[in-house]
Amino acid sequence: MAASRLPPTTLTLKQFMRRQQVLLLYRRILQAIRQVPNDSDRRYLKDWAREEFRRNKSATEEVRTRSWIPSG
Repeated sequence: MAASRLPPTTLTLKQFMRRQQVLLLYRRILQAIRQVPNDSDRRYLKDWAREEFRRNKSATEEVRTRSWIPSG
């Protein structure tokens, strides 16, 4: 029997949609950061955003992740 192409843990539709919203938020944050005129500030903000998203990468609680989307 052939192995499944799906990863061991497949996202639910709700999780998939939330992931898309988070990725859109990340892109919008990076686009806004590109507008910052000072190069060192821009670099600091980009590093900060990247670290925050990495730190919360494994967050799966819907209440927690849902609270980030409107505040973006």
